[in-house]
Amino acid sequence: MDLFQSTRDAFHLLFSGDRELWGIIFVSLRVSLTALAIVAPIAIVAGYFLATKRFLGRRTIVIVIQGLLSFPTVVVGLVLYMLLSRQGPLGSLHMLFTPSAMILGQMMIVLPVLVAFTISAVQGADPRAHDTAIGLGASRVRASLTVLWEVRFGVMAAIFNGFGRIISEVGAALMLGGNIAGLTRNIPTTIALETSKGEFAQGIALGFVLIALALGLNFTLARFQGEGGLK
Repeated sequence: MDLFQSTRDAFHLLFSGDRELWGIIFVSLRVSLTALAIVAPIAIVAGYFLATKRFLGRRTIVIVIQGLLSFPTVVVGLVLYMLLSRQGPLGSLHMLFTPSAMILGQMMIVLPVLVAFTISAVQGADPRAHDTAIGLGASRVRASLTVLWEVRFGVMAAIFNGFGRIISEVGAALMLGGNIAGLTRNIPTTIALETSKGEFAQGIALGFVLIALALGLNFTLARFQGEGGLK
């Protein structure tokens, strides 16, 4: 393998507007951003509820959610594959090997990340913020939004970390999407495929895209946090 030549070819693919390469990038972004947009509001509300309410079984739920943070993504893919396959209970939906199946898988993967980070952020907030808002005449919903605004950087960190986890995930994406060119082939599955074939240019190009996304997310979060985010 000529690493120098492969890297040159990778940059050529990126900056020449290669249609296949940018199509793969678009599939990844569309699937991951859609999954995140659907599940984020649900996860943030659930995280806030678990952080502020006390009820029977709450501790068990929180422990399970924290355990799911390290749950193998390929197992998530396997479970959904069995549910969505022709013989599965959801086979009639004909979702397997479609972007919709990939979105569903990524939603399941990112959900515990968002919930766990939100719980941590809300529990670290000043408990007087909610009571003060209520005392000033705010409704319970408005008071809850006030608390979430106070911990917005923690919630943003949850969203950014969740996005980074799902856009680089390969196991579930491969099982649920089938790596179909032009339809479900995304960045990580393409890297795995091209590397296995000994074709490194496209894999390197997409690797640079993932690195750029990771750095961009971190710099964006730091920018929102202000000077303190860079310390």
